Order: sequence, then C-alpha cells, then structure tokens
Amino acid sequence: YPLVESVLEGYNGTIFAYGQTGCGKTWSMEGHSRAQPGIIPRSFQHIFDKVSSDATSSTTYLIRASYIELYNEDIRDLLSDDCLKRMALREDPDKGVYVQDLVMSIVRNVADTQALMEKGRASRVVGRTNMNEVSSRSHAIFMLNVETSTQCTASSSSSSSSASDDGAKSAETKIKAGRLNLVDLAGSERQSKTGAQGVRFKEATKINLSLSALGNVISALVEGKGKHIPYRDSKLTRLLQDSLGGNTKTVMIACISPSADNYDETLSTLRYANRAKNIRNKPKINQDPKDALLKQYQDEIKNLKLMLAASQHRTGTPMVKEIVVVQDKKPRGGTTKEKQKKSQQQQQQQQREYERNAEQKESDMMEQIYLLESQLLEGGHASENGGQHAQQRLQDMEQRHRSHQRSRRRRRQRQGSERDWKLKYKQAQNEIEDLMTEFEHQRCDLLEDVRATYREMCLYRNIVDSLLTPQILDRVLSECKWNG
Repeated sequence: YPLVESVLEGYNGTIFAYGQTGCGKTWSMEGHSRAQPGIIPRSFQHIFDKVSSDATSSTTYLIRASYIELYNEDIRDLLSDDCLKRMALREDPDKGVYVQDLVMSIVRNVADTQALMEKGRASRVVGRTNMNEVSSRSHAIFMLNVETSTQCTASSSSSSSSASDDGAKSAETKIKAGRLNLVDLAGSERQSKTGAQGVRFKEATKINLSLSALGNVISALVEGKGKHIPYRDSKLTRLLQDSLGGNTKTVMIACISPSADNYDETLSTLRYANRAKNIRNKPKINQDPKDALLKQYQDEIKNLKLMLAASQHRTGTPMVKEIVVVQDKKPRGGTTKEKQKKSQQQQQQQQREYERNAEQKESDMMEQIYLLESQLLEGGHASENGGQHAQQRLQDMEQRHRSHQRSRRRRRQRQGSERDWKLKYKQAQNEIEDLMTEFEHQRCDLLEDVRATYREMCLYRNIVDSLLTPQILDRVLSECKWNG
C-alpha cells in the first residue's frame, strides 16, 4: 500500500516474487481471475482510484505501461506485434538501464491496463513440468511509468522590483516521474524433481543461472565494504539494478511450499529473503526529469493553442476588407466590366480557398489538441458516482492497512515481550553457570587442600616411624592426653 502510493509522489517502486517453481508466484502477482485479483491488478486499481479521488484539479497525470519478459537471457516485448523479437538493453547516465524501442502504451483506466496485461500474458512462454502444468519459463516485468504535473502558485519578489510587483503570484509547474516495476520471477528448479528434458532443461538452466546471479548481487550488497557488485552477470540483475541498492523502494515476496518434500528449497528461499532484507536502498523523488513526456505534451498543447488562436484571429477579416476596397475603386482606362467581374470572382475564390485551408488547419490542430489532451488524466476526473466508489475503495484499503499496522504493532509487542523473557532466561542461565563455575573452583581448592594435608600427614608419620621404635611409640600414645 505505501509503496504503490509513493509512485504517485515521484518515487520508484518494485515488487517481485521469488521462490521455487510451483509455489504460487504467478498466482500471487497476477491472480487467478477477476474475482481473485493478484498484486498487479490491485496495484492498477489503487493507482487509478487515487487519481480519480484526487481533490486537486491542478494535477495532471500521464500513465504509460509496458510488459517485457526475459526468456533464455533474451529480452522480449510482450506488447509488440512481433513479441519474439530480441530487444537491446541500453544504459544512459540520465535514464539509467532501459530497453531500446520498448512499446510504452498510454492507459487511462484499469480496463486499459488489464487488457495490456492479458495481452502480454497470452504471449508469455509457459510449459509443463512434473511440478507445475503451466510453469513460467521466463521472468516477466510489468512496468508502469507515472508522470505528474502540478501547478503551484509561488510568490516571486525582487529587490529591484517596485512595491506593486512584490508578492506577485506566478504559476510554477512541478513535474515528478515515478515507476512501478511488478516482477514475476520464474521459479528455481531441480531437474530431479521437475523431470525437465530438452528445451525445458535448457530453460531451467538459464533460469537458475539468472537467479544465482541475483543471489550473488544480493550477497555482495549485504556484505558491502566496497565489494564489486556483479550487476552485469545477467540481464535480470541489470534490469533490477535500481531495485537492488539503488533509487527504488523494493518489496520482496518469498513464496514457499508447504510440502515436507521441499524442505531444502523452502529453507533456501527463506535464507535468500533474509539476505535481501538487509539491503539498504536510497530512494528519492524524481523531480523534473529531462525525458518527461508529460512536459513535452503540455508544451505541444500550449503551442497548438497559441497557433490556433492566432489563426482564428487572422482568418476572414483581412481578405473581406481587401475585396471591399477593390469593389469601391473605379475602373481605370481600358478596363471593361467583364474584367472587373472576373477579378472579383478570382478574389472571392481565393478567399474561399483561404478560408477552407484555414478551417482545415484549425480542424487538424483542434484534433491534435484533443488527441494529446485525451492521453492525459486530470485529478478527480471520474464521475461523481465513480469518484465515490474510488474513494470508498481507498477508505477500505486504508482501514485494512491500519488493521495490518495494528496487528504488526501487537506482534512486535509480543515479540518484544518474548525477547525480554528470553533475555531474562538467558541472564538467569548465565548466572547459574557462573555459580556452578565458582562452586567448581571452590571444590577444586578444597580437594587440593585435602591432598596437601594428607601429604603433610604422611610425611610426619614417616618421620616418626623412622625415629621411634614401635614400643616407644605405643607408650607415647598411651600417655598422650587429647584436649579436643
């Protein structure tokens, strides 16, 4: 919820599902049907509900969608007419890593976005294995680029300006660009369980290699200390470069199997997720990007409107006046009425032709303005009924989010209480161990004293036995009196 909403604020966000094959990654991301939507359709609904319920009409949105898959280390555009064409991966200092000539479709509502997702899903490579009848054989990334333009009223004043100019209001446009990456990774596989052979075995090899490269990147980021980050080992890690330690808010969904037979894979997935949890990204708002398409559209609409206004101001009046002047002039010598009439007809025909061209030009400009404006969304653009439904869905989502936050706080409190008891228990154990160690030391000291006393007593006995005869010793013992 916070991650999807932050995209409208200009942040980049990534949600990706990881786990072994057949454990529900595609189900979690795409869902099963419209009655059971996954994370991707819910993200669509959330974004457009937020746009529809936006109370500030000064905000304009431009939302574009693209869908790619990474099959056998080849990038394919699932929205292109030729979805089998290999796409090139490029890197730009301003744009970062991007796919060249990628189809970016403009969407205005959830239905448009859902149609694009279904179109791409139909082109995605799937296959049957022993663990899954419709196993994904490629990594898929659905990308939403959201650009927002907000008209802000700023006060501008200058020391050299007059008092009347101080505090004058000037309109300022702030453009933000956020991107949401929704990633459905192919599952890691073991050939002994999947029974993959031939093409399926080659696909599994490529999948495992890319996931291994992703694991190496995560491990290098966690260890840090200036270690080289191997982003270039795989196209998957290059595409997710910003999502791992870069300018992106990232959420990882670890999908595991409840079967005891998959214990090793489940443990590996949890360790993978635990390492990824320790990565520290550095997200920031993408303010006034150089390649913002929304700014280009707004500038083009503004220029077309100025040209249209100028064209409407010029059409009609000058030519009519010229015709009137010509009619008022007297014919010069040798000029007949037929020539004058013919000249007037030519001027009228030119006037009509000029007006037709001007009307056609104005119609073309108005159509172009309409097409450009139709691709943009205004804040709160939905109807009253639709806006109420969107607002209700957002309120329900907010309530679920708050309930989830309360559950997390209670769980943290329970975990904190458990940690306190565990800490007290550990302290008691350490104290008992210290007492046992001290007791052992005292016992050893006492035993050592006993041994020393016994040795001394044996020494004295030997001395007495060597100096006195048994008869004298018996008489001494009989005459001794003990005062104890």
